[in-house]
Amino acid sequence: MSSIWGHDPETGEIIEGGGSNAGEYSVSEIANALKRTLEDRFGHVRVRGEISGYRGPHSSGHCYFSIKDEGAKLDAVIWRGSFGRLRAKMQEGLEVIATGKITSYPLKSAYQIVIESIEPAGVGALMALLEERKRKLTAEGLFDAARKRPIPYLPKVIGVVTSPTGAVIRDILHRLNDRFPRHVIVWPVRVQGETCAAEVAAAIAGFNDMAKKPDVIIVARGGGSLEDLWGFNEEIVVRAAAASAIPVISAVGHETDTTLIDYAADLRAPTPTAAAEKAVPVRADLVAEVARLDARLQGGLSRCMDERRTRLRSAARALPRPDEILALVRQRFDSAAGRLVQALKANTREHGARLNRVAPRLTLAPMRSMIANERRSLDLSGRRAAQALSRLVAFQRQRFDGVAKLAESLSYKSVLRRGFALVRDEKGRPVHYAGDIKQWAALRLEFADGEVQVREDSPRQGRLL
Repeated sequence: MSSIWGHDPETGEIIEGGGSNAGEYSVSEIANALKRTLEDRFGHVRVRGEISGYRGPHSSGHCYFSIKDEGAKLDAVIWRGSFGRLRAKMQEGLEVIATGKITSYPLKSAYQIVIESIEPAGVGALMALLEERKRKLTAEGLFDAARKRPIPYLPKVIGVVTSPTGAVIRDILHRLNDRFPRHVIVWPVRVQGETCAAEVAAAIAGFNDMAKKPDVIIVARGGGSLEDLWGFNEEIVVRAAAASAIPVISAVGHETDTTLIDYAADLRAPTPTAAAEKAVPVRADLVAEVARLDARLQGGLSRCMDERRTRLRSAARALPRPDEILALVRQRFDSAAGRLVQALKANTREHGARLNRVAPRLTLAPMRSMIANERRSLDLSGRRAAQALSRLVAFQRQRFDGVAKLAESLSYKSVLRRGFALVRDEKGRPVHYAGDIKQWAALRLEFADGEVQVREDSPRQGRLL
């Protein structure tokens, strides 16, 4: 038997009628009655399921998607005001627990949940999503060690991507000032929430697009839960860090916190303070190292000069005295000059003898002519020889005088004439150092005008014999 349903005008509920006299209702009345019934029956619920069909906020700011499980799908909406207050990151396929109320949408005869808050259905869901994303990015080669670049030893400009109002930036600046003050450019971003990932990625790209780029970039944030740090696990941030032409140091969270940007960065620091320590050396240590190297350099130069000085003194002692150098040259000059005079006289006698031998065979006139010619030739030769001898003697005398002056300038006697004295031991050998003189040793002091004998009776004191 069929039943007839009606509408109670007093309570607004839909009731079953037993007769055919039930009143007629409009579609809107039925839809509104169903809406009130759903809202009264399911005023506030928590629904667990997987996000499906999420495409981000609508142009109006509202979000429309579904929550599903193995057997059903529930339409969901988050109004713009509630969306801005969400703490969890919305993600397609993420298992969540949504809190809100069940209502209907009369224009489509559909029911839906209006979500007021949403949270991941346990850390396990986020970790599974994180591992899946990590495997994907690893397969693309974004985490390869071969593509990581070394951090500059002493950067001139450091770019910092972080919140400008938190304790992180103060810790970084304080540690940089303690170690080695550098010029710092801060790119302010939100380090948590819906826009965190987009802002961090834009900051990294912005530093790379600057005309005067920083030498290194530090991406920093304090510690927090997995949900709080989720923005640094987003692909957009990881790809921005991997594509950066400037070396990137990641310092997100504390030592036990690990995000995907840590794998893509060129260097990971356990804390923001540690990132500042890895970015610059300690200035005092650097100054001390430079001073140590300078001392080693000066010591090496000093030892080198001492060695060269010792070798020079040894070579000087092996050189002969200037008189000994000139003695052989002087002797050779005297010998050559003596032989030249004798040779000229012998040549003249030989020519005279030849003339006497041919004279009897000549008639008087030709003889006289020949004699005259020979005499003129002999006279000319004699004059030429005398001139040549004179020039040679003058030239050799000039050379000798020059050598003699050089020897005189090199002679130790010229030093003696300036007030110095030459000390010799009992064997006539020069004494170079006071430490080489033994007590009671007999010494000879040579001055410019003569020698004096003394005896050493105590260190650095002598007396005349």
